[in-house]
Amino acid sequence: MDVRLDGRTALITGASEGLGLAMARKFAESGANVAMVSRSADNLEAGRQEIMSAVGGNKVKVEAFPCDVTDTGQIAKMWQSVTDSFGDVDILVNNAGQHAIGPFLECDDERWQADLDLKLFAAIRLGRLAMPGMAARKWGRIINVLAVSGKAPGAGSAPTSVSRAAGMALTKVMAGEGAPDNILVNALLVGLIKSGQHERRHQVQAPDKTYEEYMAGRGAGIPLGRAGEAEEFANIACFLVSDAGSYVTGTAINVDGGRSPVV
Repeated sequence: MDVRLDGRTALITGASEGLGLAMARKFAESGANVAMVSRSADNLEAGRQEIMSAVGGNKVKVEAFPCDVTDTGQIAKMWQSVTDSFGDVDILVNNAGQHAIGPFLECDDERWQADLDLKLFAAIRLGRLAMPGMAARKWGRIINVLAVSGKAPGAGSAPTSVSRAAGMALTKVMAGEGAPDNILVNALLVGLIKSGQHERRHQVQAPDKTYEEYMAGRGAGIPLGRAGEAEEFANIACFLVSDAGSYVTGTAINVDGGRSPVV
């Protein structure tokens, strides 16, 4: 099945590397114009150029918008810049996030608030900006990128697991309210998938091994026997935001090779 996004405009946060960059590339390859959002202007521009080299500059429009999505003022300015450049936003992917876990008693208020601002409130604020236009056009797609720990939290997984669980509740609320206007909202829950954060962790935890050796070891206990590729995640996201996924909303899909103990 050839999944196409021709004529659509997508805004993706956390788009400078890893899953965000893979989704930006897949969406552009499928015909969408893409607004790439991230805090790192240099990495964002490098990613944009990589995508344009792959898909060709005359086929789609891909632009970079540096923004810290924990800052409400920056979000407002970024949204205005995106809509000035692209017009309507049809697809929103809330992907910004970082690995933040530790013992509950060691997580102070500042750490909790920072995690919630990045992983929950950014999605809330961008959703409020995107949904009215989607409702007016009777077409919209939103993906909240979460983590499998939101369904199956373990000891020492705060604050991320709690923020991600809240993201699942947010997904269901937005899906229920968006459905009458054909706004489909789903969550994709990340397992062990190759990304920039794992590359950085490899350099600290196992500098004597190659990255592939490190990830092979980490993926050995997964039912599929390996870590996932960012492109595999992007393929699922592309389906969900296309017309091919037109009867799927309010779901939280594990993309984890079968690792999660819950469905």
